[in-house]
Amino acid sequence: MPRQARIDLPGQLYHVIARGIERRKIFRDETDYESFLTRLEECLKKTGARCLAYSLLGNHFHLLILREERPLAELMRRLMTGYAVRFNLRHRRSGHLFQNRYKAILCEFDAYLLELAAYIHLNPLRAGIVEDLFSLRKYRWCGHGAIMGEWEAPFLSQEDILAQFGKHLRTARRRYERFIRERVGKYKRGEL
Repeated sequence: MPRQARIDLPGQLYHVIARGIERRKIFRDETDYESFLTRLEECLKKTGARCLAYSLLGNHFHLLILREERPLAELMRRLMTGYAVRFNLRHRRSGHLFQNRYKAILCEFDAYLLELAAYIHLNPLRAGIVEDLFSLRKYRWCGHGAIMGEWEAPFLSQEDILAQFGKHLRTARRRYERFIRERVGKYKRGEL
């Protein structure tokens, strides 16, 4: 029986999730994380999509993608295939890296943008990778710190998030941080 076709429309927001095959690690070290983010940036430029939130964990990743010009499937094919080839070469392995195809959940922009960004950015805290919100700001494999101004992430369309909290950067960041703080412990795995 063929798989059901995805709904893939320009201007739509997608929560994208992909896991390592057999829940194995897809990021073994900092070089892997950096390689993935570099590849993500390249693919976003080529497809015209925007990344509004991201979280990379050992065996899976979450992206919040606003699909623009090119199909989401093209972005994800370029990203996942390209990353898998690099990963396999670097770690001297062969075969599939990802379990099945990625999961893409079509979301309402206005209704769910901020809740999804919070859910995605709080993943490292829920997973026990970081201990608290301060260490989450320092966790480079999640967009929260970039939105808070801890480092540059040119591929992250943080203005789409911060614009929801005010016109002035300092005020918007303070309100965003309060919004995130209020959601610590709110979401359970798979809830959104």
